[in-house]
Amino acid sequence: MSMDGFNGELWNEFQWEAHLNEVEKKSEQLRRFIESDLKGNTPRWITLLKESLSEDDAFEAYVEEELLMDEAYFPEDEDDWEDEEEYDDEDFLFGFDEFDEFPDADEDDFDAGEEWKSLSEDFALSDNGSLDNLGLFRDARFYAVDILKWAESVPAKSQDKIFLEFVGDSLKIAAKLAGGYSFGFEQEFLGANIAYTKKALRFANQSLEMMGKLKTKSCFTRQSYAEFNSRLFELRNDIGVYIQDLRDRFNNSID
Repeated sequence: MSMDGFNGELWNEFQWEAHLNEVEKKSEQLRRFIESDLKGNTPRWITLLKESLSEDDAFEAYVEEELLMDEAYFPEDEDDWEDEEEYDDEDFLFGFDEFDEFPDADEDDFDAGEEWKSLSEDFALSDNGSLDNLGLFRDARFYAVDILKWAESVPAKSQDKIFLEFVGDSLKIAAKLAGGYSFGFEQEFLGANIAYTKKALRFANQSLEMMGKLKTKSCFTRQSYAEFNSRLFELRNDIGVYIQDLRDRFNNSID
């Protein structure tokens, strides 16, 4: 993505947030257009669950669609995509198969790889990292996939508006984290990363609120509610810490 149209100005998180809100309005129109249910009554995640082989596949398809719909309204810089033929979207989003290029790797190579992966969290917080090496995103991803598995067990009569919004918002937590990560950690786009991550925090808070409402509707067992609530509460807090870390990085870069 280029800075064309931004007059070379360094945008902070609030300027990016206003811009992203406009992008989301346009992407929502596109979303309604491409959904199989033209009236917009069936959430996209339900359709993807039916079309996918597993909940993991449905999650990946959901996140990719969310990113592509937002990306459609950003100007592109051809120089940013000079390596487009080498890497595809799925490689960026969910990492590479570590051994595809090294089919004959021996045990020593494997051990060295394991040692390298112990440092991957720091590496993830760079423009050369992989989203799937970001622990926060992995937590959001595993949570979202488990929510999809749980949703399939909820009787149709209990799948009301609150239920549908809760599942959708649970998926959007990870989608917005991925959206922020796609901007990277360079100073000029760090504000966009923060703005997207704040949206992830908002969806986490909304999900916590709706989870409480669903508890009274007997959608959860006592055990499943305790587990999901604990995971979501911790995820929400971790996102808040991550936002502050990104802000510190942005502020330190302009001091």
